[in-house]
Amino acid sequence: MSPDPYRVAIDLGAGSGRAFIGRVTRDRLDLQEVHRFHYAPRRAAGHLRWDTVRLFDGLRAGLASARAAAAARGGRLDSVGVDSWAVDYGLIDAGGRLLEEPICYRDERTRGVMEQVFARVPRAEIFSRTGIQFLPLNTLYQLVAHAREGLPPRAARLLLIPDLCHHRLCGSTCSEYTNASTTQLVNARARRWDDELFARLDLPRALMPEIVEAGTTLGGLRVESGDEPGMGALRVVAPATHDTASAVAGTPLERGWAYVSSGTWSLVGVECDAPVMSDEAARANFTNEGGVAGTVRFLKNVMGLWLLERCRSEWSSAGLTMDVETLIDSVSRVGGFAGFVHPDAARFFNPPSMTAALRAALAETRQPAPDDPVVMTKVILDSLALRYASVVDTIESLTGRPVAGLHIVGGGSQNRYLNQATADATARPVLAGPVEAAAAGNLLVQAIASGEVASLADGRRLLSRLHPPERFVARNAAAWAEARKRFLDIESAVRSREGTG
Repeated sequence: MSPDPYRVAIDLGAGSGRAFIGRVTRDRLDLQEVHRFHYAPRRAAGHLRWDTVRLFDGLRAGLASARAAAAARGGRLDSVGVDSWAVDYGLIDAGGRLLEEPICYRDERTRGVMEQVFARVPRAEIFSRTGIQFLPLNTLYQLVAHAREGLPPRAARLLLIPDLCHHRLCGSTCSEYTNASTTQLVNARARRWDDELFARLDLPRALMPEIVEAGTTLGGLRVESGDEPGMGALRVVAPATHDTASAVAGTPLERGWAYVSSGTWSLVGVECDAPVMSDEAARANFTNEGGVAGTVRFLKNVMGLWLLERCRSEWSSAGLTMDVETLIDSVSRVGGFAGFVHPDAARFFNPPSMTAALRAALAETRQPAPDDPVVMTKVILDSLALRYASVVDTIESLTGRPVAGLHIVGGGSQNRYLNQATADATARPVLAGPVEAAAAGNLLVQAIASGEVASLADGRRLLSRLHPPERFVARNAAAWAEARKRFLDIESAVRSREGTG
């Protein structure tokens, strides 16, 4: 009797990664974290760059831990796939060597680049070609900035972060579609690199890799990537390499519901069969990103728990350390509303002090500017819930379809206060979980590629049955309706001032 096959899902966040092993059968979907590693960006060679030595060491250690965990269960590793954040990339030469460490999307090099691009290709035309929202961090603007500064002369291929990891594992030089679609360099209708856009912006089209679909087998593990015993037959399979695409794949999404992939960023959207490319969608700065099995993720980026993460770091440095659970529990005991900010305001992207930026925003709108971490946390979470409500209402308007409820997944789905506030703010039911939706979606795509699961729908049904989500229902309708009016006034003022969607 041959050992049971296990799959390795490596899920990379913006600074830390985790390796999971998993197995899917007709009545089981197991997922176990086996390794965690860190690779925070740091200043090097004039830019904020990712520490690829630590990243690649983490990949190797994650595989070793996965092999040991599978062996302890009497199993073997069959495949591995990597998903990560979007837009950042590395450049390799013809021999596959990384030429310089990838630059982080929070680096300042793209400041002012969008406006330079629009002078050559109008904003409306870029959206009509790509269907992608306008963010200064998009690969398009990073590559323009890179070309202006000077690309390495030996550059032969541009690989997005998960593609770069797959290259490290098996030598692949392909790019998987869900992540490629986020670059604002892919034609949304043709589902390939937009050659005319490259030509008009004088960008190096020859650097761009072949685009493949999620579930493509990329190759076998190279010896130097995993020389532990039992690694020899390991296949490298491209999951949905954008972590949100994997998270949506790992969400047992009900028909007519929206999803919120909640973490450092919050991605709020719906699954569609075709891109929504209207002028109204462009003005609202929505995006059409690739999903699994030919779907489109029509969504809006919301700043997410980044605001709270930065505040907690500042509070900790000041000696006000409080674990998340205690903080959230304290917030739940604060009555009424402490104030609102627009989470997507430009001032919150990467300020020197997040607490100072929040207090300034509150003061400018004649609201109390608290020093108390509990009260400030309530401001952040209530504002996020109200922003979700605003985005969902816009989705209904742009798609012409009602949104019956919201399904929250990812690390933020453990925040029960935010889950309840989202139900209250949106006046819709909320389902929360799974926490590890990205890893689950990564695993499901690998299992579909191997024939263990027939389809994404079958995988989602299995996930829903074995790991039922927690349900939250709307409360305090009158109070939250008044809060929504106050929030929308603030949101409208910021959007008008910044010219954003």
